[in-house]
Amino acid sequence: MVLEWIRFIIGTAVLLVGLATFALEVFGAFRFHFVLNRMHAAAMGDTLGIGISLIGLMIFSGWNFTSLKMFLVVLFLWFASPVSSHLIARLEAATDEELTKYCEVED
Repeated sequence: MVLEWIRFIIGTAVLLVGLATFALEVFGAFRFHFVLNRMHAAAMGDTLGIGISLIGLMIFSGWNFTSLKMFLVVLFLWFASPVSSHLIARLEAATDEELTKYCEVED
């Protein structure tokens, strides 16, 4: 009984940290003005927020096949999300003609 409460408290804390990460992601996506800054906030929030939230759900679930599937989703997202956001950022950098207006270039 005590171990279930400890698992519940730890799972809730980890899940709340994941939700707070999502809240910061939304704040960053609306706060920043440049598209690459917004995309960075969204990509980091997705990668960390989903990962941390799913780890909290894995703690709730315990050690079973569902936890394994959630771990595989976390693993896939930790590899796929940064790669996809990097490719989108490269596309933005290659096609934005006014990119130098937002960058600080030192001579």
